[in-house]
Amino acid sequence: MCEWCMKHGAGGKWYLNAKNYSDQLAKELNLEEYLMEQWMNFEKVFIRKVMGMSSIGLGYKLKMPIIGRVIRWQLERMIHSESKNRKAIRADGHFGQVIPIEDAKTIILNLAAEPIIRNYCLCRWMQRGVKDVCCINFGVLSGIIEKLPRFIPKNVKYRLDREEAVKVLEEQNRKGRVFTVWFQPVPYINAICSCETPQCGGLRLRMDFNLKTVYKAEYVAQVDPDLCQGCKTCVSYCQFGAIKYSPTLKRVLIDQKKCFGCGLCRDHCPHGAIKLVPREEIPALKNEY
Repeated sequence: MCEWCMKHGAGGKWYLNAKNYSDQLAKELNLEEYLMEQWMNFEKVFIRKVMGMSSIGLGYKLKMPIIGRVIRWQLERMIHSESKNRKAIRADGHFGQVIPIEDAKTIILNLAAEPIIRNYCLCRWMQRGVKDVCCINFGVLSGIIEKLPRFIPKNVKYRLDREEAVKVLEEQNRKGRVFTVWFQPVPYINAICSCETPQCGGLRLRMDFNLKTVYKAEYVAQVDPDLCQGCKTCVSYCQFGAIKYSPTLKRVLIDQKKCFGCGLCRDHCPHGAIKLVPREEIPALKNEY
């Protein structure tokens, strides 16, 4: 169980705590002002200033013996900030966790504050110039986005009821997208994103630099060797390099240390050979998020 589950999940998954979605919490934290400032300047968020330096060339800077350790400490401090003085322009306190589709549906059907809207994936937009309407926002953030025309999807119904939002999740799952749920800022939750590497900024920072922008899921994938037919369908859906095919065994093997627990391999296995098991049940992976 990760530290955020203990702190903001009442001893369970932080993203299943109804309080973290409440309008009352948003009001207590004055999030309308915070999120308006952040989203009005969203393009600048992708170039964070760390110790007065641009985050461009981050990989090189993190490898510097002493300065690299200081930069990493400062970045983690920003990412997980709960300070009253956190900066919206840097997106302080903004991080997430991978979740399987069943948890994403639970959030949409039972927890997400209204209004619920679908929005452009800002990562794809900023990195590739592609406006893909695939991410879901809710609560106070939805109201902020609706006041900023450049973020409103064109020629689609963007305001959704709960059942329509679930259908969007199912569509993104078929496309092989990884679901992530986000504090923005901690402890308020207002987004489920449909991610893919390397376009996802959060996953890229985690996988390339091991910054805890995105935590692994509460689960890991496990393959049943008696059911696996070696079709390799799951290999093509894994974005984390956790699955490989063994020609000798004629079946797939899952490296659970690399697995993020998104469930895509399970969802797309035509033989039902893969299941998700709680991370805490695997001794070597306990508390490894």
